[in-house]
Amino acid sequence: MHRLALAAAEMQDFGAVSARTLIAGVEAICDPFGALYLPQTRLLVISDLHLEKGAAFARRGMLLPPYDTLATLRILEAVIARHDPAIVVSLGDNFHDRVGSAHLPQEFRQRIEAMARGRDWIWINGNHDPDGTTGLPGQSADELHYAGLAFRHEPSLAAGDGEIAGHLHPSATVRRRDKSVRRPCFATDGRRLLMPAFGVTTGGLDLRHRAMSGLFERDNLVAHLLGRDRVYSVRFANLLA
Repeated sequence: MHRLALAAAEMQDFGAVSARTLIAGVEAICDPFGALYLPQTRLLVISDLHLEKGAAFARRGMLLPPYDTLATLRILEAVIARHDPAIVVSLGDNFHDRVGSAHLPQEFRQRIEAMARGRDWIWINGNHDPDGTTGLPGQSADELHYAGLAFRHEPSLAAGDGEIAGHLHPSATVRRRDKSVRRPCFATDGRRLLMPAFGVTTGGLDLRHRAMSGLFERDNLVAHLLGRDRVYSVRFANLLA
């Protein structure tokens, strides 16, 4: 929940320290706020925003604090201001359910429109929102192939080198001083990269979970863990089980 705390504060540059990696030879920057930036193409990747999650639960009679969309969008605004991308790709589960974008309050719609102005914006369809978005700038697609990389919501075991995917919300645990610390992370072995969830109320799945089986060459797997103001890169063998 450290990013929710950041969203509640003034969104300023905390002297953030990113981590650099390569996916199929393409340079990528892992931002501490959970976005991936590809400097060669000025492309910014985010995943699993799960906007309007509180509203989706409210429609089902379950009340959650209604601040998730605002908090997530504030962090996204800060990331876009930092990198000034030409292209933004959101890797699915952009909204928590099929009707989330249609019911999006005008205030939030205007914030997204302001962020998208002057940029190409691609909404990849996810399992929570397979029908695409309603009334928002940009275009929807099931997947995107661009500059030698494949961008999709769910990772595919059949994919070759150069896949960037979401859906599984990877997280990892390390020991820090006398306690263990669990954090969302980017996970990559140089062939594939899985994105952390960008939504502030979205959880994570441990890298050792069986759902991750077969996705990575573990000898080459590195977890880039999100800290408050920096990314910590830890090899898989050094993570806590």
